[in-house]
Amino acid sequence: MERRHILILNGHPDPDPARFCHALAAAYARGATSAGHTVHRINLSDLDFPLLKTRQDWETGQPCEAIRALQDNLGWTEHLVVIYPLWLGTMPARLKGLLEETFRPAFAFGGEAVTPRAGRLKGRSARVIVTMGMPTLVYRTVFRGHSLQALKNGILGLVGFGPVRDTVLGSIEGRTDHEQLLRRVQDMGALAR
Repeated sequence: MERRHILILNGHPDPDPARFCHALAAAYARGATSAGHTVHRINLSDLDFPLLKTRQDWETGQPCEAIRALQDNLGWTEHLVVIYPLWLGTMPARLKGLLEETFRPAFAFGGEAVTPRAGRLKGRSARVIVTMGMPTLVYRTVFRGHSLQALKNGILGLVGFGPVRDTVLGSIEGRTDHEQLLRRVQDMGALAR
C-alpha cells in the first residue's frame, strides 16, 4: 500500500479532552501511523486567528501565521481529514472561519479566478467525519446532509479535493458503541481513506 501524507484537522473548538472528536482524531492518527503513513494533526482549539470581515481582506489580505502554517500543511498533505461536531445544523463557526481564512484565492487558486474544481489542491483526497446528537438517518433525509454537502462540494471540492468521503456518526451522546466507532475510524486511518 502506498504511504501517504495525512493532515488531520480536528474542528472541535472546545479543547476539553472529553469531547469525542478528540478521540476520533487520535484514533485516525493511530491507524494511519501504524500503517506507515506520515501524520500531522492540527486542533482548531489551539489556533488563534482573526475572522474575515470584508471581501477585500479575503481577496488581498495577508493571512496570519497560524493560517500560513495550515496552508503549508495543506500543500504538503495528500489526504485531509476534517472532524467536527454538528452545531445548529452546521459546522462550528470557528471552523468555518478557519476555512475562509485558509482558502483565500491567492492560496487556493494561485490568485486566479475562483473556478469550481480548479483549485490548486487537486489530486488530494479528503475524509469528513461529523458527530451529532440527532440520528444519522434524520440528518441525511430530513436535512439532506446540508452542511456536509456544503463542506464537501462548496469548500473542499471547490478548491480541488476529490474524492471527498464522509462518515456521519449520529446520536453520539446516547451511543454505547464508542469503542467500536473508534476502531472503525482507526481502520480508516490505516487505509488513508
